[in-house]
Amino acid sequence: MPDRLLAVPDPKNYRFAVFCCSFKWDLGSTPDHALALFVDQAMAERYGALMWPNTFQVVDLLAPAGSPQ
Repeated sequence: MPDRLLAVPDPKNYRFAVFCCSFKWDLGSTPDHALALFVDQAMAERYGALMWPNTFQVVDLLAPAGSPQ
C-alpha cells in the first residue's frame, strides 16, 4: 500500500457480511455474494438498511454452523 497513513486491512477482523438478497424479489437465480464486510454488526445493519431496506441480510461469519442469525 503506497499511503503510509492507511493500515493494511486484516480480513479476519471483518466478521459481519452484508448481502443484498436479490432472491427475495426473484431477481436472481444464483447465490448472492457478500457486498460489504464490517467489523461491527450495528454498522453492517445500518449499511444494509440504507442500501437495500427491504431485502438485505447480515450474516455473522463466525457464528457456529446451523445457529440462527
